[in-house]
Amino acid sequence: MIVIDPESGQPPFEQVRAQLARQISDRTLAVGTRLPTVRALATELGLAANTVARAYRELEEAGMVETRGRAGTFVSALGDRSRVALRQAAAEYATAVRALGIDATEAVEAVRAALTQG
Repeated sequence: MIVIDPESGQPPFEQVRAQLARQISDRTLAVGTRLPTVRALATELGLAANTVARAYRELEEAGMVETRGRAGTFVSALGDRSRVALRQAAAEYATAVRALGIDATEAVEAVRAALTQG
């Protein structure tokens, strides 16, 4: 279930994208799950179809979903591969942080800052 908070500072497309990404990451939405059509989800949430389409596009660019033409949009197995890539990047980052002599707390804060800026 996706909930749009009109009082949020996040644009609606980002709220949709983030909530779907979280559901895919925590496996609430399993690999192969068919997502609602753009129009159906837009209607359900009271949003413009372009808003939902942008969220789906960004999820597809991230490899979390795949569109199969008229068949629809599905949770991708690439999401699992993304986790492997994430763990690899994290290990490389940890190695660099140790080499620089930076403590874990500062390193985590640097990642948090980078994630909120981008």
